[in-house]
Amino acid sequence: MPPPHPTTVLLASRLSTLLASPAGRRGVRTIAVAGISAALLLHFSARAQPAGSTDAPPQAPEAARANDPALAANDESAITPIDLDWVDAARNRPVPVRLYLPAGASAAKPVPLVVFSHGIGGSRRGYSYLGRYWASQGYASLHLQHVGSDRTLWSGNIFGLVGRLQGAAQDDEAMARVADLRFALDQVLSHAEFAPRLDAARIVAAGHSYGANTTLLAIGAKPERNGRLVDLADARLKAGIIVSAPPFYGEGDMAKILAGIKVPTLHITATEDVIRIPGYYSGVEDRVAVYEATPGPRKFLAVFEGGSHSMFTDRGGTGGVALNPQVKTATRELGLAFMNSVFGREAVALESWPKRFAAILARFSAAAP
Repeated sequence: MPPPHPTTVLLASRLSTLLASPAGRRGVRTIAVAGISAALLLHFSARAQPAGSTDAPPQAPEAARANDPALAANDESAITPIDLDWVDAARNRPVPVRLYLPAGASAAKPVPLVVFSHGIGGSRRGYSYLGRYWASQGYASLHLQHVGSDRTLWSGNIFGLVGRLQGAAQDDEAMARVADLRFALDQVLSHAEFAPRLDAARIVAAGHSYGANTTLLAIGAKPERNGRLVDLADARLKAGIIVSAPPFYGEGDMAKILAGIKVPTLHITATEDVIRIPGYYSGVEDRVAVYEATPGPRKFLAVFEGGSHSMFTDRGGTGGVALNPQVKTATRELGLAFMNSVFGREAVALESWPKRFAAILARFSAAAP
């Protein structure tokens, strides 16, 4: 990885100053403070890559695709994303989405649905390696774009970036993201064309980084504000896939916050899933702590060896040239195996997954509290 860009250091120093002040801590160290730090790293690592790489399709080598049994048996190229530009009139907020719909979805054979929330600075075009694969395997995948914390943060004066990131990490945006998820579900499940092809009884929430926090809130995490628990849970969600979740800073007992989660969860991270800037550090131990504090009927944890925080995005140049495509393949297959087990389909695939990917795994855990 190249040395930090000089502007990265400047922005990191300004962020560190914000975190050191009481006023800064009140806003930034709330539900998504780690997303700011991750965003700085993700943004400047993306600057070193070809233009458009942030939202480009997964960059798996042809050799890796040829050795991937799932890809050999299913044609992802047949999946055509559908972009929908919805607006939540009640909040005066656009909610753009991208839907990956399985070719075989029909009113006679409705398919399960995954609703995916991106990390800070992302868009509906990201995490396509998950959306395309899951759709090729019979799961519709609805990728949200959160306009208050999406790719538009990178636009404008570079010296205003920290301020924009700080605004994106406020409580109101964290809650607006969950409202985006709820609104998008309302829309797609009432859509004349798509609703009959979707199984409303089989819906999973998933997300990376800030999106992992959004997912946790949507499946039952309850932070306290002004002496009251904020309950944003959506009862339609039957499971959660939590990728690189930052902890809920400044909230006290994490187990208390997560106690309301009553659905199965899958947690995914890596030993180098690290956010590190001057004045702030969050490592894999934070992701593991979220897993350990999460209740529910069943939970699973996969920790890959090596990697990076941004390896779970579409980017192909982070976390190691050889490891990156392997982890993407393993992540999408683990997500599929987990969802299948939740909905009573091919539980054996989840049991065999750790052995298949043992060469790149540091840890795999399963628990039933």
